Amino acid sequence: MKKTTILDLVARKLAPFMLLFGFYLLTYGHLSPGGGFQGGVVIASGVILLAISRGVEAAEALFPVLSLTKAEAFAFFLLLTAGLAGVVAGIGFLGNPVVRADVQAVPRVGMILLFNVLIGIKVGAGVSLICMHLFREE
Repeated sequence: MKKTTILDLVARKLAPFMLLFGFYLLTYGHLSPGGGFQGGVVIASGVILLAISRGVEAAEALFPVLSLTKAEAFAFFLLLTAGLAGVVAGIGFLGNPVVRADVQAVPRVGMILLFNVLIGIKVGAGVSLICMHLFREE
């Protein structure tokens, strides 16, 4: 793949804003359109843009494959743990164990935010890993 100076310059300037916007979608997905999956895909597209413009080796220097693999596995483990916390509390899988039936003022946003962040990390790391392996020219 032939690399151009314009693509390299645009990618270096645009990728940090794409990553920042992806994290914004993760954290404000419960208040506005967005959420874990959308934020994770935007984060992965920033990593993919760097891999296309600078090469897979340069993208792996910023986002090592081992770190992405561990982040994806740990996010999956925490997602399952958070889901089973509802089962342990007797509410059901992915239920909010913090909410009590007798108190209506308890904020219910905490678990939604947690699920959005965990799903975003899982999707972002997973899509980034898939694309980095596909872009590798071995």
